[in-house]
Amino acid sequence: MSTEAYGQMNFNLPHDIVPLPSQGIFYKSKKKSIKVGYLTASDENLLVAGVANNGGNMILNLLRNKIYEPDIKPDELLEGDIEAILIFLRNTAFGPEYTINLIDPKTDKPFKVDIMIDELNIKQPNEKPNEEGVFTTTLPKSNVTIKLKPLTYGETAELDRMAEQYPIGRVAPKITWRLSKIIQEINGDTDKGNIALFVESLPIADSKYIRTFIKENQPSLDLTKTAIAPSGERVTFDVSFGAEFFRPFFWI
Repeated sequence: MSTEAYGQMNFNLPHDIVPLPSQGIFYKSKKKSIKVGYLTASDENLLVAGVANNGGNMILNLLRNKIYEPDIKPDELLEGDIEAILIFLRNTAFGPEYTINLIDPKTDKPFKVDIMIDELNIKQPNEKPNEEGVFTTTLPKSNVTIKLKPLTYGETAELDRMAEQYPIGRVAPKITWRLSKIIQEINGDTDKGNIALFVESLPIADSKYIRTFIKENQPSLDLTKTAIAPSGERVTFDVSFGAEFFRPFFWI
């Protein structure tokens, strides 16, 4: 039985309601919160296998197993909502303390810092999307009005797979791929072929503007933290997810 099927069959198992940073604006269901099951002894098998394989599809399989909503798939969620669910799972299973390994920039020696993941805040965007979860903005260089939509977790994973399969020795055009998916409309034109052509000749200033606009306005958690290294230097880092997020709790 697939992990997704397992999750779909167990909606009545112990769970809690997790608020979504996106408020559901970007989804057909418009659900502002979803049911998420607690990690169980059975899930430890999945976590240990994922850590041993350095992540793999652990996160996606885990989410398929623990999201107790028949009309919501983890592939269709934004990364900010995925992050909120992962923090809930880890926090309710292991507690909020998370140890991160860093490098002292002055001495190049490793050091550890503890953070409390339940203290991460939701970033407040400057712009709001319409009812379909689409942003409208004007590019500063070309003065073109465009509509943008943040990528889902599944779309980001698809781009990563495409890059991995790209011919060795050639540079995968990940930036143009990403922009072609983010841009929904150009001066009223929604044709994907025309959008792809537009992206190919997009000035770098406009490309950077789009990526910055999405980063600053898509719903997400503020994962940037600051620590003081043993040398006294200030170190800024981002909280990351994956195998390391669960690794400290397994004797492997």
